[in-house]
Amino acid sequence: MNYKKSIIGSSIAFIAATSCCWLPALIIAIGGGSTLIGFSNGLEKYSGIFMILGLGLLGYGLYEYQNRKNSSAMKEAILQSTITCPECGHKKEETMPTDACQYFYECEHCKKVLKPTGEDCCVYCSYGTVACPPIQLDQDCC
Repeated sequence: MNYKKSIIGSSIAFIAATSCCWLPALIIAIGGGSTLIGFSNGLEKYSGIFMILGLGLLGYGLYEYQNRKNSSAMKEAILQSTITCPECGHKKEETMPTDACQYFYECEHCKKVLKPTGEDCCVYCSYGTVACPPIQLDQDCC
């Protein structure tokens, strides 16, 4: 389970845990009857379980979030990538920059200027054998 799902689950558990407070007012506001209010009062005896479940999921989500940040910090990016020109097929191994994305690349053989395709952030993600370092490390790219 990733941390986002855990935090969403804890939010739902907290909403269910506090339903005995806000649900009767909502039922009255939409014109509901006493049967629905009785149902919301029945949930009150489970609010402690929902609160414990919510706290547990929230704690697990925070743990996973920290674990994700630590694992990407320990991971090393591959800096060598071979770019293939789509125009002439020329290949060249290049060292990728670690502090910026390379948006333009000129093929040394046919002189065509390459730009990223689709939703790619740089030429290495579009034409290289290895994605750029921020993508490899699951970070936001440029």
